[in-house]
Amino acid sequence: MTARQSVRLIRSLPWREPEAVAEALARTFGEDGLVWLDGDGSALGRTTLLGANPVELVRCGGLPGETGALDPFEQLAQLAGSGHTWLGWLAYEAAAWVEPASHWKRPALPLLWAARFDPLIRIDQQEKRLWLEGDNPERLEAMARCLLRADPVANGPLALTPKTAPASIPLDSWRWHTERGRFAEQVTMIQALIASGDLFQANLTACCEAPWPGAGLADVLTLYGKLRRHCPAPFSGLMIAKAGAQPEAILSASPERFLQVSADGAVETRPIKGTRPRHREAGTDAAAAAALVSSSKDRAENVMIVDLLRNDLGRVCQPGSIQVPQLVGLESYAQVHHLTSVVQGQLRQGLGAIDLLRACWPGGSITGAPKLRACQRLAALEPVPRGPYCGSFFRLEADGSFDSSILIRSVMVQGGHLRAHAGGGIVADSDPLAEAEEMGWKLRPLLDALA
Repeated sequence: MTARQSVRLIRSLPWREPEAVAEALARTFGEDGLVWLDGDGSALGRTTLLGANPVELVRCGGLPGETGALDPFEQLAQLAGSGHTWLGWLAYEAAAWVEPASHWKRPALPLLWAARFDPLIRIDQQEKRLWLEGDNPERLEAMARCLLRADPVANGPLALTPKTAPASIPLDSWRWHTERGRFAEQVTMIQALIASGDLFQANLTACCEAPWPGAGLADVLTLYGKLRRHCPAPFSGLMIAKAGAQPEAILSASPERFLQVSADGAVETRPIKGTRPRHREAGTDAAAAAALVSSSKDRAENVMIVDLLRNDLGRVCQPGSIQVPQLVGLESYAQVHHLTSVVQGQLRQGLGAIDLLRACWPGGSITGAPKLRACQRLAALEPVPRGPYCGSFFRLEADGSFDSSILIRSVMVQGGHLRAHAGGGIVADSDPLAEAEEMGWKLRPLLDALA
């Protein structure tokens, strides 16, 4: 289960705020790409990883049967045995390699993008520790010198000055691919499928786009700085796959862990189902949280996905090891209240993180039940591929451990445009107009942050 590991050089440095480290890294090393697996400093989000100018890169695009297409899960299995740490994303449509079918749409961004950095920066936000890990002493010392020159504290906006991007993205510049009325109609269509016994639940999504004349790394980093300050989350992050004149990047403020695997095979997943917006007035905010906790519809959604994930984990975990230490618990973040459950298990001997990933892909909380039928029905309703949205940011460590998010609350940068998605679980007693309204206010914190 444990991968072959190379000997690593370690260099501890004085404390720097993650934003200051990212800025210094971007200035000196980031023009060939940058990864910032971020966190909010909480118990779940205490660890930050940063890397720039990857020394190795893996990109997989294409669906089964297309010329030159590679199975992203096989590529990840090879990386898992490399003895190195890899950071990257896996797109929702990678599911075509798990269950090939005609309904999968090819996204514009890669199905798999994975990078290895030498050195890699690690930050423990709770203990205020910062260190570098690498194999090449010259590169490690060059990065150490760069960070030692950095401003030790960055509490305000990033000092990197955008070149051409506007300071804000006006709310009225976003164009919806699925308008609110159409979304409500689609909810009704899913309810008809539920009534006929075709589905139990489906996670319907919609997206909007806005033009964005960003001109490179500085602009993307400034955009992410706005997002992380307005919407802090434990599984947030930034991945810049292309940092030229028209960057390719994903910015995320996700509160949801998908899969975590320890080096000894202990597994955890934390599905979210049930959301309410936060309010500034304490009484109103408490009432919103209470309404969420007591909502039979939201609790039913959550329990249904817990059952689905227990089944997924059961394909690769030891019999009797799967347990649910938290069922439908309230978790509150800067912008929203959520209902979160925790499912744990122990991998069977001889299996690793990529076996688990393949067994559980795509995540149950962003598909529905039965999962594959829900994916098929959703593909017929949603006008564009999801791409990295509803996929994962991941870190695959040299010791075989693994952690990943569900890429919700995320913005994609590609081809001079920004694209943001939102969605929610549809069940038999969903209110179509209320679901359409929820879709809007789930996205509003992200759009407000960029505005």
